[in-house]
Amino acid sequence: MQDPKTTPRDVKAPHGARVMEIRWADGHRSVLPHEILRGYCPCAHCQGHSGTIKYVPGGDLDLRDLQQVGNYALQFTWGDRHDTGIYTYRYLRSLCQCDDCKPSFRPPGQS
Repeated sequence: MQDPKTTPRDVKAPHGARVMEIRWADGHRSVLPHEILRGYCPCAHCQGHSGTIKYVPGGDLDLRDLQQVGNYALQFTWGDRHDTGIYTYRYLRSLCQCDDCKPSFRPPGQS
């Protein structure tokens, strides 16, 4: 059974925008600035293998392509062709920067 908190119903990533929005099955609307998405890219190149998620500044924030990976994740291709991060829906929900989530935002893997 799918968790409504991590089941997307609608993904909006308009060309030229700097924010992606996801509407979840539980009714929540996540606001995901490209700066946050790129800075917390989960790939091994950006995060290494330590297990601690860290913000990595830089990189092209132009979202060129968005692909669904199975039924569990999205993969982005950024303007500089960086495309190795697989963002699970659970991970994307944890990165939400909406007015309700942002005040208590803690990157995954950090306390």
